[in-house]
Amino acid sequence: MIIWIGLAGTLGAILRYSLGRWISGNLGVAFPWGTWIINISGSLLLGLLYGWHQSEMISDGLWVVWGTGFCGAYTTFSTFGYETVNLMIMKRYPSAVFYVISSVLLGVAASYAGVWLTA
Repeated sequence: MIIWIGLAGTLGAILRYSLGRWISGNLGVAFPWGTWIINISGSLLLGLLYGWHQSEMISDGLWVVWGTGFCGAYTTFSTFGYETVNLMIMKRYPSAVFYVISSVLLGVAASYAGVWLTA
């Protein structure tokens, strides 16, 4: 099982890196859009996986592999923290406040939407 979690984590990390670079290349780096979009989409995916697991549409093994392995590597709290501090260091306080509030509210809403969509 640990091998499958590691493989899913590898896929999540590769997608996070690639997608983050693509988003930043298209939307710019003035705001951390890459991490913002990845964390919100990862929250939605985790909500979907949770809902499918709760309704027994996916097994415990798939829940752990994709929920812990893939989503754990795809989303990132540490980069979110770093980027928030960086915005504050650059004295971009409104952007930092928007980043924190919108990340938390939209992340929770996306998770809830994922669960709701599977009901």
